[in-house]
Amino acid sequence: MRRLAAALTLLSALPVLGGYLGGLHPMGDSLAVFRAQGAVLLALLSLGALVLRAATAGRLGLLLAAVAGLPLLWAYWGPEPAGAGLRLYQKNMLFRNGDLAGLEADIRAASPDVLTLQEVSEPNRALLQAVADVLPHQLGCPFAAVGGPAVATRLTPVPGRGVCGPGLAAMQVQGPGGPLWLVSVHLHGPWPQGQAAQVADLVPLLRAMDGPVLMAGDFNMVGWSHALATLRAATRTVESGPAQDTYTGFAPWLVLPIDHVMSPGGGRLELRPGLGSDHLGLLADLAL
Repeated sequence: MRRLAAALTLLSALPVLGGYLGGLHPMGDSLAVFRAQGAVLLALLSLGALVLRAATAGRLGLLLAAVAGLPLLWAYWGPEPAGAGLRLYQKNMLFRNGDLAGLEADIRAASPDVLTLQEVSEPNRALLQAVADVLPHQLGCPFAAVGGPAVATRLTPVPGRGVCGPGLAAMQVQGPGGPLWLVSVHLHGPWPQGQAAQVADLVPLLRAMDGPVLMAGDFNMVGWSHALATLRAATRTVESGPAQDTYTGFAPWLVLPIDHVMSPGGGRLELRPGLGSDHLGLLADLAL
């Protein structure tokens, strides 16, 4: 039993360790999505190993579980960041959204300066038309069969500074302190799907955006991944917090933090309801 406990502990450590190797292979980022769950499982098996006197495996397992898990606890429950400057509402609408009226009401109640959307299918375009009186400047871009990303804002666009990319819609606007970019992103799923190649395609577009960038979207990836670190570096942005579990499509006990908002100074996030989607919304007060 002691050898079995040690073996199970070491085996459970492998995917946790693999989640740090996204820079070497995109499978690492796929493992990183479940780092929290992996750290909990590793901690439980390590405690079992200690009880069964597999001391070395138990101690190493607990150490790795702490190294993996404590930063996540900080991301979720650390000090609440300050937010000031601009308000942004982020939402993956779900291509077959059945509560456009409820979503419109929530957007109006939140009164954002910027709205970033994903899965703007043909039926979902009605939402953009409905909020055009308060967010009149809009850009939508094609992407996948489920619909594309879009940006809507009350801020004045800079003429000729709209960009469409693979899963990206961006426009430059006149912000409170000068021009800034508003970017809506929808990434493919992680490995074995095409997320890594898409990130590589987006990086040159994002690096070419001069000045401050506000970037939000459904990234289908956690904030502690190599993919998100790459996009933050390309846009010179900081993750807003605290981390929020947004994707509800798996099960009530497996909600994942894969929607994010980033800005030059970070910002404060709060959740908004699902409102016809399998993604909860995010409302961000951003520091510029």
